[in-house]
Amino acid sequence: MESSTAILWVQAGGLFHVALALFHLMFWKLFRWREQLERLHPINRGIFQVLNLRLSYVFVVFATLSFLFPEDLITSNLGRALLAAITLFWLMRAFEQLVFFTRHFFTWLYFLVFLSGAALYAWPLLGTFDYQIVIS
Repeated sequence: MESSTAILWVQAGGLFHVALALFHLMFWKLFRWREQLERLHPINRGIFQVLNLRLSYVFVVFATLSFLFPEDLITSNLGRALLAAITLFWLMRAFEQLVFFTRHFFTWLYFLVFLSGAALYAWPLLGTFDYQIVIS
């Protein structure tokens, strides 16, 4: 894969993560967490909210790396390891969607969204390997 194309994929991944960070920060309003989380034990309520905030932070970190260091992500061993980690993160999240949520339209929609997140980082990762076929 040409380097400029791989960079565009990684930067598109950055936009993907910005969108998800913003989406997660809207959970309080979208899912009426003020009233819904009141039903939980205070410890569980705190854990739930902290996990969401930390996940939002992770998305911002992924986006920042994607925007500021796309070439490093594509060309260095550490960068490729991060691309693989982000790809695996989204693959696992996609399949967790099917395990932990009831199957309806939005479950399948989010499954596809999360698979797309994996593809955004897998594509440039796979394009960074120098494949050679040895015929003897």
